[in-house]
Amino acid sequence: MTRFKDSDLTCNAFLGGQVQLLQPLSGYRAGVDPVLLAASVPAQPGQSVLELGCGAGAAILCLAARIPELQLAGVEVQSPYADLARRNADQNRVQLDVVEADLNVLPVRLRSRMFDHVIANPPYYRPDAHSPASDTGRRIALGEKTPLADWVAVAAKRLTPKGYLHMVQKAERLPDILSACANRLGSVEVLPLCARIGRDAELVIVRTRKGGGAAFRLHAPLILHAGDRHTKDGDSYTPEVSAILRAGAALSGFSVQ
Repeated sequence: MTRFKDSDLTCNAFLGGQVQLLQPLSGYRAGVDPVLLAASVPAQPGQSVLELGCGAGAAILCLAARIPELQLAGVEVQSPYADLARRNADQNRVQLDVVEADLNVLPVRLRSRMFDHVIANPPYYRPDAHSPASDTGRRIALGEKTPLADWVAVAAKRLTPKGYLHMVQKAERLPDILSACANRLGSVEVLPLCARIGRDAELVIVRTRKGGGAAFRLHAPLILHAGDRHTKDGDSYTPEVSAILRAGAALSGFSVQ
């Protein structure tokens, strides 16, 4: 895969324009998932954050817009997206160390570091569980190649004691995440994300902590849209979700720690 041409990119505003993100016209494009993931992280200025599978940088740059003075690193296996992440970091005046690598073969400069937070938005679909996208970048971003358990294992190795992992994933993959966390990470909290009241959760954000010993917590769901159905043009986000997406507010669905 080669670097994206400028003519093959769009520049999209996130967080009400606080983040400007170059994305491919044809390929994987960030939606609300990485923005909600970034909003869930209780990082403090001066702390370190690693994103596994950073893509073009949507999640980690949204986090940087909300919390200043973070030490940021991202790992991305696809060369064109790693290049985009670097360009997006420069465009948004954020210092981000982007490493092009398979997460199971991290270079020494990352294997020698520990992080206060690790975030990840791994591919949602198991191999052969969905019709593969024709675009290579989108196919790799959505279809699992590296087992989900490996994402959790690598995150656990890179976390400092009491460090946090935050991961957004399909709700049906929650058993896989919980199994992978066993004997590695504790204090597991799950926040279901529901499109509307009365709908099943399609996604979950999982927070877990290295060395954590608190009991498992299943939180009340975060409802994304007001009403029980779509009735008019335009978005219908609830006030809390709108504040996250438009103004970069923090997500309040988890317990305060």
